[in-house]
Amino acid sequence: MKIMVAIKRVVDYAVKIRVKPDKTGVEIHNVKMSMNPFCEIALEEALRIKESGLATEVVAVSMGPAQCVDTLRTGLAMGADRGIHVEAARELYPLTVARVLKGLVEVENPGLLILGKQAIDDDCNQTGQMVAGLLGWPQGTFASKVVLDKEKQIATVDREVDGGLETLCLDLPAVITTDLRLNQPRYATLPNIMKAKSKPIKKYTPEELNVEIKSDLEVVQVTEPPKRKAGVILSSVDELIDKLKNEAHVV
Repeated sequence: MKIMVAIKRVVDYAVKIRVKPDKTGVEIHNVKMSMNPFCEIALEEALRIKESGLATEVVAVSMGPAQCVDTLRTGLAMGADRGIHVEAARELYPLTVARVLKGLVEVENPGLLILGKQAIDDDCNQTGQMVAGLLGWPQGTFASKVVLDKEKQIATVDREVDGGLETLCLDLPAVITTDLRLNQPRYATLPNIMKAKSKPIKKYTPEELNVEIKSDLEVVQVTEPPKRKAGVILSSVDELIDKLKNEAHVV
């Protein structure tokens, strides 16, 4: 079975985000970029499934500008067998990404598509659900545990919900999106980083996949959250209650 994993290049989680002066987005020039943390978890799970003998190949997929190849190389260094880069100069929104993934699935015919549940730059949490709908595949979102049965061709997924854990049984092929507690991603070792340089990365354009790049969303304005006021030290519980009641209006 082949597993396809979608990975996204985002601003590194440790970087302090700065809004552009014209408020059209966040500053990404001369900013450290890395693989989306949820995508790392998705790739790690695919690699563990392969190492258990339940899959034969892991294909990492990314889409965007030429710099996405660096992110793909990181995925190859972690252990993916090969990469696919869909070149796109424009910003891609979830529905377009889902359509591109659908086109790649029709080319590659994987038995399982794994994505991070969301990207830390836009927090949309939409692509996995959309691509499952477009493909007509069952989906297990927010997965905290994944168990495959190769003989029965099913995947059992534990997912976290408000009331606890929900267990789903999915017929393969299926779409799974990963949550934080699914696993701890591995680090790429130096020998694997060197090996990754020789692993193949195939390039596509959206047009080759019969996907039209168009903007489904319009970003009106991006602003920083309001700065928090400085705290105050109160002398008594009565004073605290008075402020909560008359100033904060929460009691």
